[in-house]
Amino acid sequence: MSPVPHELLPDLLSRQAESRPDATAVVMGPERLTYGELDEASSRLAACLAGRGVTRGSRVCILLPKSPMAIVSIFGILKAGASYVPLDPDNPAARTSRMLRSADDRFLLTSSKSLPLLSELISEPPSQGDWCVGWMDEENAPAFGAIESFTMRDVRSTSGAPPTPGRGPDDIAYIMFTSGSTGVPKGVTITHANVLAFIDWAVPYFGIVPGDRNSSHPPLHFDLSVFDIFGTISAGAELHLVPKSVSLLPAPLARFIRDSELTQWFSVPSVLNYMMNADCIAAGDFPALKRLLWCGEVLPTPTLRYFMERLPHVRFTNLYGPTEATIASSYHTVPALPPNDREDIPIGMPCDGEELLVLDEALVPVPPGEIGELYIGGVGLSPGYWRDAEKTEAAFKATSVGGDLRRVYRTGDLAWIGAAGEVHYVGRADSQIKSRGYRIELGEIEAALRSLATLDEAAVVAIRSEGFEGWTICAAYVPATPGGTDPSRITEELRRALPAYMIPQRWAVYERLPTNSNGKVDRPQLRSDFESKAAVVR
Repeated sequence: MSPVPHELLPDLLSRQAESRPDATAVVMGPERLTYGELDEASSRLAACLAGRGVTRGSRVCILLPKSPMAIVSIFGILKAGASYVPLDPDNPAARTSRMLRSADDRFLLTSSKSLPLLSELISEPPSQGDWCVGWMDEENAPAFGAIESFTMRDVRSTSGAPPTPGRGPDDIAYIMFTSGSTGVPKGVTITHANVLAFIDWAVPYFGIVPGDRNSSHPPLHFDLSVFDIFGTISAGAELHLVPKSVSLLPAPLARFIRDSELTQWFSVPSVLNYMMNADCIAAGDFPALKRLLWCGEVLPTPTLRYFMERLPHVRFTNLYGPTEATIASSYHTVPALPPNDREDIPIGMPCDGEELLVLDEALVPVPPGEIGELYIGGVGLSPGYWRDAEKTEAAFKATSVGGDLRRVYRTGDLAWIGAAGEVHYVGRADSQIKSRGYRIELGEIEAALRSLATLDEAAVVAIRSEGFEGWTICAAYVPATPGGTDPSRITEELRRALPAYMIPQRWAVYERLPTNSNGKVDRPQLRSDFESKAAVVR
């Protein structure tokens, strides 16, 4: 199967709608959208958005739960020539507001379920003027201030072809925010060309074809969802959206895979750990399943062996790549059941058009077997962080390797290269961790702690955990007054600024934080304290 040339992501949908309009495209419970329905609904939304000022270069935020209407919204925004900016409806208002402000445009697609949150989010207009809010689940706009609104009634009554405002493959398709060390989330920009390059490799490599039924488990603000959506649509397969009500419940999740007769499952490893720990997979289970893929963190080898022993008919592939390099940059399809639980599973070889480099501090390639820092080059590299030239320059560097000058991304991961050229992941080189599939900057948690008037000092470290999450986030603090605030009160305050997965699990109170000879906080000492449970109060 050879990839069909195309320029823009909406072309993937238009092509399928033209040739197979009655084929099922999106499924969620009893809701189904055919390719023809998805194409028509997204075209009407694009025309509706254009009529309200959306054009090439606009940013349209999506504050919607995962649903068929959210998929319509993504394609409608792209057809209007704009970039979609997915936001987590479950994030605290303070964090979501920072992302909304950073996107710096007036357009927001949401649902009535988010009405309580919106009064906190859009109390002030953006720089472009008053907000324009699209209510994607309502026939009539809810009473919500004097703002411009439109509803599904307006979308359905809009006719005419969607605009084509001089769009190109290097236009930004989406902006996804990741944790930032200064406390301000970073907006990663990804172009149509970035995504299409990965899709053109992945669809034929995995053999996705019409009739396949692919999962959509990750939330829309997580870039694994990009492959689920556009890889499935490109192949003319069915996208099965996993309901939030079952997404973290092992037995119902296994039942969903079974009852939906999924042929492809793609998720972060922690979800697979859930199912293994619950022992809800039988021998020969999921008979329709052909492929099981994971990305976002390390899958423990015991978990992999558990699934491979029970599902010998399934092909297992490890994918690796940061958001800045578009979904994944390398892959390793496991050739056989690992012989023991200690076997290291590589992150593998570069996907087509990608390059993985393991370099020393002088940006010189290290010999095979030696540990260095992992850099990525190639077709998936983001243009950079949204309106942040300083962070972009720090993370994306021009370097000469073998006499050739190329642009590479510094991942902050440590790795080594095996004898066959495969890359092996070692761990993080900085204060960033992966927990439950989320990329977390410990500095963002620290910044939130330091903003609390009840604390004089605070520092955050992470220690290895034997649980599914891989890391335990630990916070050390000095109260502003002796015998002052306790962890439960601090946690309550943090929940107004941070999502649940960034809340520290363990706490230690100090009269003064330990420092090293440079006067900086002695983080190795803090990690040692938490590992030995010294001074831990919860």
